Amino acid sequence: MERPGAGGVDSNECENVSRKEEMSEEFEADTMNSLADMPFATIDIKDDCGILDVPQRNLEKNKENERISKEQIKKRKKKRKDYQPNYFLSIPITNKEITRGIKILQNAIIEQDEQLAKAMISEGSFHLTLLVMQLLNEGEVHNGIDALWELKPFVEEILQGKDLTLPFEGVDTFGNQVGFVKLVEGDHVRLLLQIAEAAKRTFQEKGILAGESRSFKPHLTFMKLSKVPWLRKKGVKKIDPEFYEKFISHRFGEEVVHRIDLCSMLKKKQSNGYYHCESSIVIGKKPIGILDLLNEALRRERMRLKSKVKQIKELLLKPETQAKIRRELLEGRSLNSSDQGSDVDFSTALT
Repeated sequence: MERPGAGGVDSNECENVSRKEEMSEEFEADTMNSLADMPFATIDIKDDCGILDVPQRNLEKNKENERISKEQIKKRKKKRKDYQPNYFLSIPITNKEITRGIKILQNAIIEQDEQLAKAMISEGSFHLTLLVMQLLNEGEVHNGIDALWELKPFVEEILQGKDLTLPFEGVDTFGNQVGFVKLVEGDHVRLLLQIAEAAKRTFQEKGILAGESRSFKPHLTFMKLSKVPWLRKKGVKKIDPEFYEKFISHRFGEEVVHRIDLCSMLKKKQSNGYYHCESSIVIGKKPIGILDLLNEALRRERMRLKSKVKQIKELLLKPETQAKIRRELLEGRSLNSSDQGSDVDFSTALT
């Protein structure tokens, strides 16, 4: 076969090149058509040569969605920035053995440094915190009460009819600033974490700002240096571990959980030292007392009234109801005008 010259073109080679170009174009067209049928067809499709295959309106829609998403994130960040918890879910400590043990611990620390007396948590306030939240007005408090009662069946499902017993042993601190009695590790911790997670989910689904950024670590606080900030000026900047070393392995006792309270951090405490309680749910097998029966009765009455109010609101929002109200108001005004006219005429007639 003769080799073509420098400026010549072989007809067979030209035909092959032309055929390859046609096949390449057909393959590219088929590929693009296949991509357009895929679930991600609304995403920008771009080949190595920078070919776009997305309608302009989809690009604009994506930009708009991105803008809305950024605004929502900004709003959530602002809400979190303003987030100051003022309510919490509390498991009260009612076992006298535990409270006596903590009082002995507190007195032992005070004997070593009397200035720490005011840093101690009062006996009636001993509790475990399940969840913190922000409730800014009465409406939000009522919403929180509803969430608490919606939590009850979830707790019952987690416990499966069994008691939740919490054993306490040993002492530790958070950064030498907060002293607490430790909860012994065990299956009860897993159940408690499940209840805390269910509580967080239930309250957040009601639109309530709840929870903390740090992970949940159940503990029983007995002292806080933040209660007496002036101690720092006197050189007391931490809780000395030597103050509680004798209690490192001390067994304080067991608390059988029977109640979860919705409490205020700021409202005046009760006469027994416990926090102001908005509502409670009873859990476990403990016999129901008079207070529990009253709470249940109040809850049912409140739910009944709430249901009635909702029905009335729905009825008032109906167009036919609003039309009827307007019609009756107009008729009432006409009747009053007529009555006033009759009175005037009657008085005139008498004179």
